[in-house]
Amino acid sequence: MRYVPFLIWPGDFKYAPESRHESEISRTMLESLRAASQGWIGRSILAIVMGFIILSFAIWGIGDIFRNFGANKLASVGGSEITTEAYRNAYQTELQRLQRQARRAITNDEARMFGLDRQVLARLVSGAALDEQAKSLGLAISDQDLAKTIVNDDSFKGINGSFDRQRFEELLRDNGLTEKGFVRDQRNVYLRHEITDALIFGLAVPKAMLEPIHRYQSETRSVGYFVLPPSAAGEIPPPSQEELQKYFDDRAQGYRTPEFRKLVTLTLTPASLAKPEAVSEAQAQKRYEEVKNERFTSPEKRAIEQIVFPDEAAATAARMEIDQGKTFDALIAERKLTSKDVDLGLVTRDALVDKGVADAAFALPEGAVSAPVKAQFGSILLRVTKIIPASLKPFAEVEDDLKHEIALAQAKGEAANLHDQIEDQRSSGKSLAEAAKTVGLEVRSIDAIDTAGHDKQGAPVQGLVNGAALLKAAFASDVGVDNDTLTMADGGYQWFEVASIDPARQQKLDEVKPQVEKAWRDDETAKRLSAKSADLIKKIDEGTSLDQVAQEAGNLTVEQANDVKRSGSASLPANAVAQIFNVGVHGAGSVADTKGGRILFQVTDAAVPPMDITAKDLAALSNEVKNGLIDDMISQYLAKLESDLGTRVNMQALTAATGAY
Repeated sequence: MRYVPFLIWPGDFKYAPESRHESEISRTMLESLRAASQGWIGRSILAIVMGFIILSFAIWGIGDIFRNFGANKLASVGGSEITTEAYRNAYQTELQRLQRQARRAITNDEARMFGLDRQVLARLVSGAALDEQAKSLGLAISDQDLAKTIVNDDSFKGINGSFDRQRFEELLRDNGLTEKGFVRDQRNVYLRHEITDALIFGLAVPKAMLEPIHRYQSETRSVGYFVLPPSAAGEIPPPSQEELQKYFDDRAQGYRTPEFRKLVTLTLTPASLAKPEAVSEAQAQKRYEEVKNERFTSPEKRAIEQIVFPDEAAATAARMEIDQGKTFDALIAERKLTSKDVDLGLVTRDALVDKGVADAAFALPEGAVSAPVKAQFGSILLRVTKIIPASLKPFAEVEDDLKHEIALAQAKGEAANLHDQIEDQRSSGKSLAEAAKTVGLEVRSIDAIDTAGHDKQGAPVQGLVNGAALLKAAFASDVGVDNDTLTMADGGYQWFEVASIDPARQQKLDEVKPQVEKAWRDDETAKRLSAKSADLIKKIDEGTSLDQVAQEAGNLTVEQANDVKRSGSASLPANAVAQIFNVGVHGAGSVADTKGGRILFQVTDAAVPPMDITAKDLAALSNEVKNGLIDDMISQYLAKLESDLGTRVNMQALTAATGAY
């Protein structure tokens, strides 16, 4: 039944079912409009009315048709569109990848806080801009070359070092991709690299840029220093009650106890249930026979070279020349080919996309040249220069691993069974401890733990399994709540109950008086030592030697450090190193040390070694700087490209795609 609006009273808008009488009125109105539109006057009036209706739609927010943004269009770059579905898929794929890395759930709010939504959008926009540029430049890659790049990708290689079809399909499935979609994306990626590689080709880091960086990183300073001990501050009388109270009040937030919770937990993992010693040798042997070809066999590899000819006749003629005594190397030299042109590498049979080529190459003895082979991209001659036979790991070498694997698989089933039994017991009203006892397990009681996983003494709670997820769930729960079971990455389960809560609270001075008094005394000592150091530094600046100042300060010993770099020193802490490079040569300064004293130093010398562009550390630095330049150049290029093509984003669709309403 349809609903039409009708007015009961001005300002009182309601809905009511459409009656038969109202339906007749509607039909009469439509017939009148149709009759009126027959003449040019009626059509003109109707056009004006419809124009007002369309304008009202635009005013009331249905204006995407005028802004070139449809319901499924999130962004446009030149002539390319990024659909809401494509963005959502890319966003979810990246979110799932982060969740796998973190081994916990990441909410959309957290992801947006990290900037994931903007990162994904920027990547899609940049990709679309490069795709548009590749199209305008007429760039392309053949199916054979594309297949070769995929087959040679290390991500898809198995244990034996060759392309693993099963691994390839698993990775695509894990990332929510189809083979067709992945190949299409890889084609785009290859063409994008054609553009960016041309952009940065031949880029070198200017020497003028490396020199100041080298100076900054390689400068070495020599310093003399001594330590003013806390005793140099003199006798510090105890604070009055008023002084201590004021000190405490100014720092009260530092004397709060965190919220502590008492937890009862039960953790069930396949690893804790697995019993490899119970797996028989026969079971392991059976598993070995099932998987040995895929996991423990290294297939035969061959180093193969090829010469491509324009047609079969040319290949046949070349083969006849070899039969008459010409060498394969002579043919390569005659055609002015490089190793890159002829070398297929050390490959397995599966790595060769063309089956005919694979069959011919793996039928040849080492050093032999094939008869002409008709390949997908021409007629070729093949030569095998090296053969590495297939090998198989013996059962004895992998027996223990297989037993552990079998035991773990069995334990997963046992864990699932125990999970169901425990859940049945909890559903009947039993506590977690009672439910665990019925299946022969024991719960763990944690008397007090805070959100950081520490106990009341500030020490980490030992043996905390699945800590981050457990604490997040436990501190979002309450006493008496029936909590959801936590699932773990290894197929395990974890239950918990909040037994009690000790709320966070502000401590009183009487509770922490010894700690407050010690903190006050440490601060007073630091103030006195800082003032005394300032006086001693002034004497050094006026010409008194560091040795004499050290003697006057209490017969203190002056030490030498000649290895001080900005990256650190073997004898001085990081804060001292930083301050040493804040003063000039012969300048003096001081910093607090970790034992409550103060280090007073004077820079005696500074040296910068000559810049050797071939040195290993400088080469690494040059590569690091070069990578930064490359990133900057590509970023600027993309920004200009996106601007020239015209980039527009539907922010409302972007917000909706990530659930940020």
